[in-house]
Amino acid sequence: MKTIVISVFLILAWTGAFAQTPEPVFEELPGPGKTCRIGDAYTFTYEFNKTPKMGMAILKVRLFDETGKRTTGLEITGRSDMPSMSGAHDSGEVLFQLNRKGDYLLPVNVVMPGQWQIRLVFSSNKEVIFRGSFKFDV
Repeated sequence: MKTIVISVFLILAWTGAFAQTPEPVFEELPGPGKTCRIGDAYTFTYEFNKTPKMGMAILKVRLFDETGKRTTGLEITGRSDMPSMSGAHDSGEVLFQLNRKGDYLLPVNVVMPGQWQIRLVFSSNKEVIFRGSFKFDV
C-alpha cells in the first residue's frame, strides 16, 4: 500500500498535477479620471460616483474606441478585496452592468477602513485582452 501511495504521488508530481497556475499580471492603472490604454484599439477612464467610504460606492468605467467614440464593445469584470487581508473581503469576479449612457458600472461594498484594491479584466469574445488594477484607501 505504501508503495502505491508513493508511486501515485511521484506520478502526480512528475505530470505537474501539483504545479500552481501563475497569477496573471495586472497592469497598475493611473489615477481616477486619467486615460488608460488597451493596446491600440481602446482607451478607458474610471472613477467612483463619490469618494469611497464605508458602505457602497459605484465604480464607473467609460470605454472609447480608437477614434475616441464611446463604445460598449467589451465585457468588463471587476473584483474588489483588501490586499492586507487577501480573500477575507473578496467580492469575486463581478460583471459590470451597462447603464443607458453606455457607462459600465460596478458596485463596490467597502466593509471596513483600510487599503482596497480593484482588479479589472477586459474581454472580447471571451478572450482577455487587458488586466489592470488600482488601490484606494478608506
